[in-house]
Amino acid sequence: QLVPQIWTNWRTKKTDGLPGSMMFLWAACGVPFGAYAIIQNFNIPIQVQPQCFMLFCLISWTQTLVYSRKWATWKAFLAGIAVGITFGGLEVALILPLRPIYEAGNDIPPLVVGIVASVLLAAGLLPPYGELWKRKGRVIGINWVFLSMDWLGAFISLMALVAQNTFDVLGGVLYIICCVLEAAIFLSHAIWLLRTRKIRKEAASQDKTFDDLVAEYEERGVTFRFAERKSKETDVEVGLSGTGP
Repeated sequence: QLVPQIWTNWRTKKTDGLPGSMMFLWAACGVPFGAYAIIQNFNIPIQVQPQCFMLFCLISWTQTLVYSRKWATWKAFLAGIAVGITFGGLEVALILPLRPIYEAGNDIPPLVVGIVASVLLAAGLLPPYGELWKRKGRVIGINWVFLSMDWLGAFISLMALVAQNTFDVLGGVLYIICCVLEAAIFLSHAIWLLRTRKIRKEAASQDKTFDDLVAEYEERGVTFRFAERKSKETDVEVGLSGTGP
């Protein structure tokens, strides 16, 4: 599901609205998830999946370093490699001591690792809400195919747990949290579209985009209620004043 997001980042050469902290937390959660799968000796695809997830998240994270934070490409690449090696070392450090404990019949250490992984995965969905607040509910920078596939994966996994004879509480709570948080992102943008429908229609009639309209208000030094939120210091610098629509 991350490939569409990586492709969008590369195609637009922008990651505005895609928090780097989200991708970093998701990459970090691959460490305990991978250890959890290997410790319990799940089948090979399930053991490989967290490693792939970590890799793609790191790629997306390095893109945020280049496109949003304006790092040199080589510097971001080396940072991604360094973090990847570190995460790999941490995963091995978890597997080597905990696997014998699990094989001896103690399920608690792997369970704790799984809980940490779930917390990191859910925490990764919190930074986008800062972007939603900043843009009055508008979603930019997040590929909708990526988000849809991620939500659908969580939903189908939740339904699979429901269909089991016994319900896995840890997995169930994780999937419910992911479904709710991602659904709220969709809802936020839908509400923004509804609130700005007249403005966007007027802009389209003038062969302009919504962002063009925002830029015009900024050039005139007039505040626009659907523009991005800015700190008081920034408002003073650009001299925003007056009222807008």
